Amino acid sequence: MIQQFDSLVQMMEVFSDEQVCIDHLRAIRWKNGAYCPHCGSTKVYHFSDNRTHKCGDCRQRFSIKVGTIFEDTKLPLRKWFMAIWMVTSHTKGIASTQLAKDLAITQKSAWFVLHRLRHAAQTKSFNRPLEGMVEADETYIGGKEKNKHADKKTPGSQGGANKVAVMGIMERDGELRAKAVPDTTAKTLHAELAANVAPGANVMTDEHKGYKGIGERFNHHTVNHSIGEYVKHYFIHTNGLENAWSLFKRKVYGIHHFVSGQHLDRYLSEFTFRHNRRTMGEGSRVNSLLGQVEGRLTYKELIA
Repeated sequence: MIQQFDSLVQMMEVFSDEQVCIDHLRAIRWKNGAYCPHCGSTKVYHFSDNRTHKCGDCRQRFSIKVGTIFEDTKLPLRKWFMAIWMVTSHTKGIASTQLAKDLAITQKSAWFVLHRLRHAAQTKSFNRPLEGMVEADETYIGGKEKNKHADKKTPGSQGGANKVAVMGIMERDGELRAKAVPDTTAKTLHAELAANVAPGANVMTDEHKGYKGIGERFNHHTVNHSIGEYVKHYFIHTNGLENAWSLFKRKVYGIHHFVSGQHLDRYLSEFTFRHNRRTMGEGSRVNSLLGQVEGRLTYKELIA
């Protein structure tokens, strides 16, 4: 049975012990029936301890955690559930140092926990292309040259130099998609739009030259930020994405202070997961993330 809750206090009252957490995870992961995480067989035997199972075909024994981000974890699921609440509820996320204090674990463990949750937050595949009114914009993540120590500055750097480019595409009143991109050339931006937006959609962008030519596939509308133009004809603007970038940068610089380019896509996944479920109730967001914990992430893979 899938448990319902609306506050952190209520959630911890509901998940009073490890078995309740296991039962809840099992109800979500096996909502369409039990299956073996090793071979996919649905011929599964359940042991009397109510925690262990065995496949009738490959004969492997396993728990509900095998094949998920929880595999081989030494932390109780109760602490994992608290971490999920903080990640899905806090608008700007939570730092590993703070999570370590809240859960009484080491900062290294908290960092690994958060990255496994970000791994789960990734959208594995998009069900449909974005359509209707769509905003597209790019931004750069990284410290400003003027704020760096003298020995860290790169002479002649300005604008997006030495920063990581991020491309965002958002359907008005709908889904936001964002990812780090190698550059903001026309080839890259056109490819991202073609992969995510339905032909014929109304695409709003700024005057960036990388968007030139997309009118062959979409209805292209632009605003010229360089002359102070931010809204044209009431509906042509990229303000929705600008607001999203502002919130993401406050998360990065205010909560985490520094984000490695190697892991930037994971932070973006966490951010878009929360943004795309902003109208859900608190408990529903927790259950939504628990519904996509499939796929293990080892520490060795994470730091490779």
